[in-house]
Amino acid sequence: MRFCFLVEEHYRNDGMPLAVVHRLRAVGHRVDVLRPGADLLDLAKLVRSGKHDAWVLKTVSGGPGLGLLESAAAAGLTTVNDARAIRPVRDKAQAAVVAALHGLPMPRTWAAADPAAFASIPGRRWPLVVKPADGSSGRAVHLVEHPGQLSRIAAPAGGGLLIAQPYVPNDGLDLKVYSAGGELFATQRTSPLHPEHPATERPVPLPREVAALAAQVGEVFGLDLYGLDVLLGPDGPVVVDINDFPSFRQVPHAVERVADAVLRLARTGSSWPTPAAGSLIDAARAGR
Repeated sequence: MRFCFLVEEHYRNDGMPLAVVHRLRAVGHRVDVLRPGADLLDLAKLVRSGKHDAWVLKTVSGGPGLGLLESAAAAGLTTVNDARAIRPVRDKAQAAVVAALHGLPMPRTWAAADPAAFASIPGRRWPLVVKPADGSSGRAVHLVEHPGQLSRIAAPAGGGLLIAQPYVPNDGLDLKVYSAGGELFATQRTSPLHPEHPATERPVPLPREVAALAAQVGEVFGLDLYGLDVLLGPDGPVVVDINDFPSFRQVPHAVERVADAVLRLARTGSSWPTPAAGSLIDAARAGR
């Protein structure tokens, strides 16, 4: 098969996308690597050439690769993940809406461009976790104990949104659950909100309740290669973040598993749900 991997500069030396590229090439597949934002791309020629059987995106939130992947999908090309599934999880405010519509256990979420606006959130909801709606890799995540601390948080550049969620009491460790085309794996890692703990990540058994939740997240959002951050709170597991095409750190034989999943999805298509997440959000806005 013939693949086009869109790998942004942030990941140009990252082992996961490049190792998967090498694996696919080693077993006889053709793989082109494009770097949105670095390479000069003839867009019309690129999506009309028909020389790729599937496109794969490894990018940061807010990067230029997603728009290009969506353009390929609009031209009828196969994408991994399905291009329609990615934007709803890249935008954490949108992800919270979709999660709420489906009853997924995610903290109640407020959104604002000015962090000072969060001061009006009822006191019983504090402390808050505040982060950019388009954030990734634990960037700019703040634990805010009281409204007086909101002044230390900068408003997003370019008019972006912040989100705020009540802090979920936990032991300072997150569960990271990875899905590679239906196979689920779990690791335990230090929470970015608890820097007092040594930074670690190690494989752990996947609790049955969390496995069911991870599978439900994939079904709701239509993702096949994804990860989610789960906290084991006092009322059960809570999803605090969802990522398309994560690092798959500590997953046994991760490169082979991800490469096999990419091949399988390129041949069979994704698990994109009906109705689409965009339709669900439109329904929510209409009050249905």
